This record gives sequence, structure tokens and C-alpha cells, in this order.
Amino acid sequence: MNFITAIDLTDDLRNLETDIENSVNEDEFIQEICTPLLRGGKRLRPILFLLCARSNKNYSPEKSLPLATALELIHTASLVHDDILDGAKKRRGVETINSKYNSKIAVLVGDYLFAKAFQIVAENNYGDEVSLILSKLIKNLCVGEILQDRKLFAVPTLSEYYNRINLKTAFFLSTCCRLGGIISKLEKSDVENLANYGTSLGLAFQIVDDLLDFFGEEIITGKAVGGDLKSGVITLPVIRALQAEKNSDALKNILLQDKIENTEVKTAIKIISETDAVEYCKNRAASHIECARLDLPKDIEPPVKVSLEKIANFVINRKW
Repeated sequence: MNFITAIDLTDDLRNLETDIENSVNEDEFIQEICTPLLRGGKRLRPILFLLCARSNKNYSPEKSLPLATALELIHTASLVHDDILDGAKKRRGVETINSKYNSKIAVLVGDYLFAKAFQIVAENNYGDEVSLILSKLIKNLCVGEILQDRKLFAVPTLSEYYNRINLKTAFFLSTCCRLGGIISKLEKSDVENLANYGTSLGLAFQIVDDLLDFFGEEIITGKAVGGDLKSGVITLPVIRALQAEKNSDALKNILLQDKIENTEVKTAIKIISETDAVEYCKNRAASHIECARLDLPKDIEPPVKVSLEKIANFVINRKW
């Protein structure tokens, strides 16, 4: 991900990888379980945090990297738990923990990573404000997952969909940007603007992710095509396609099945492709990206602003 920024983060990212790997080295079995998953991913969340932490000239790697590590551990923990709930077999191009071991181990590993993140935060004396923000983040991740689970194989309203992706994705990116602004000691108004940027970026990110679930290449995304649909999670492409009169009944019939097979996924993709759902989703994502750009504070360090604009461009055009 270093290539999408205007700031050379090579040293920070190298140190981040070392810190992430060392965070789970207290037990050989835990390290064996966690390492394959922890070595994958875009590192978008810690990168956003590290960039926003550079918003002023007083950037300190020693102060910032532990919190960046904690954010990535929280993200990975949430993915481990998501994979259990979804019955997912692959994540970041490798076998999921629940698939390779079992769900009991996966639950414990997810809990361990959450706890490890807070241990790192406590050991580095970030204070009550940071701990409160991270607690709210994890609470929102759980609420989003609960709301999603209650709506499996049911079509959410547009408002319900947005509430869910805000809780599960947008709030996380917003939190990373907010914490970066706090660490950088920006004015409160600039911190809020960075947080708003993260929210809009996160909404766009999730909408693009929902498109990639149907139209992405598994070898690139690291996830099976149609995974959300198979697990009963109805996303924006399906919501929009159902609004079209043509073949909407056929799509509804697929959603009503107890088990959705690959053939039904292919049929759903064909139906979605025949509507304006893809263009609709892309336009909505582009609108959120434009809001993200407009929310960027004017007074932050210019290379940071350019980097955040580059990340916005990456999110709207990404293939993984």
C-alpha cells in the first residue's frame, strides 16, 4: 500500500510488520495460527492512522507505531470472528482459522487479538480518550454484526444497509483517522474533518467491496466469489437489482433458498449485471469519495493531504 501515498512509509511499514509479528510470538501455537492471516491484508487502517498522525510536523514513530499495531490487530480479530459467522473458507488468500482448525479455536484467537491490542494500548499509556474510542469501535463492530445476523437472507432497506456498513466499516476508518489527528494534536475541528473523511472513505470502500464480492477475481481478492450471498448477507448490488422489474422474482427465489450453491451465485451475478445495479453502486461510491475529499482539512501537512487523496483514488478504483 506504500505505493499509493505521497509519503514514503517504507520504514514505518517495515517496523509495523515486525511489531505485528512480535505481538503474537509469546506462544508457538498461537504464532502458528495467527501468522498466515496477519501477514496478509492491505494495512489500510494503520496506514490511514500513520498518515493522519503526520498531519503536524511533530510526528513520532515511537509514539504512533504501537497504536497502529493495535488497530491492525483489532481489524484482524474482527475478520476472524466474521469468518466464523459466515463459515468462510478463505481470507487474504489463505485458509481461515475456523476452517483450518475449528470454530472454538477461532473464537479464542479473535478474543486473544482483541485483548492483545488493548494490552499494547495500556502498555504505551495512550490514556483514557484513546481507550474509550477503541472500546466504542469494538462495540460498534459487534452491533453491526448483530444487526447483519438478524437480517440474513432478508433484504434490508437502504437505510438499514447504510447503518450496517457504517458500524462495521466506515466507523473503523473514521476511528483510524480520528486517532491520527489526536496523536498529531490537531485542532478539534480538524480532527473531526479527518474523522468525516474516514467515514465517507469507509462507506465507499464497503460499497466497492460488495461489488467485488460478485465481480472480483478470487485470485486477486483472496475471497470466494459470492461469499456474502452464500452466507445470507444481502448487499447493495442485490438491493438495487431487486428494484428492477426484470428478473427480480428470480433473484428473490435465490435468496429464499436454505443453501445457495455456486450455480445460483452465477445466476444472481447474471441478473445483477442485466440491471443498472453495478453503475448505481459505482456512482454511490464515487459520491462518497467526493465527500471524503471535501472533508479533508486545509491546514494539515500538504504531503499528508495528497496521500489521503491518493488513498481515496485507490479505494474507488481498487480490484482487491
